[in-house]
Amino acid sequence: MPAYAIARLQDAAPHPDIAEYLDRITATFTPYGGRFLVHVTPHETVEGTWPGAVVMIGFPDLPQARAWWNSPAYQEIAPLRSRHIEGDIILVEGVPDGYDPSGAATAVREAAAGE
Repeated sequence: MPAYAIARLQDAAPHPDIAEYLDRITATFTPYGGRFLVHVTPHETVEGTWPGAVVMIGFPDLPQARAWWNSPAYQEIAPLRSRHIEGDIILVEGVPDGYDPSGAATAVREAAAGE
C-alpha cells in the first residue's frame, strides 16, 4: 500500500542551510522508492486554515517511508531544515485502489448507537 510523508512547513527566511537541504534531500529518499508529489507549490485552503507550504513525498509503502525518515542520510540533513523552518510532518499509509468508505460509515453508526 502506498505511503506518504506530508509536511506543513512555516514560511522561513532564505538561508544557506535550506539551500543545502534542498540540494541533498532527493538523494535521501530515492533509495526508498520515494518521489516528490508536491513541493512547496501554491495551495488553496478551502476549509479551516493551512498557513505555510505543503510538501508531500510518496513511497511504495509505510516501512519504506519510515526507513527513509530514520535513515542516517536523512537524519544527517534534517537539522539543516529544522533549525530554520518550523512545521508538522507526518507519515501516513494510503488506501488501496477501489477503497470504499462504507465500512468506516458502518463502524461510526455502530459506535454512535453504543454497540
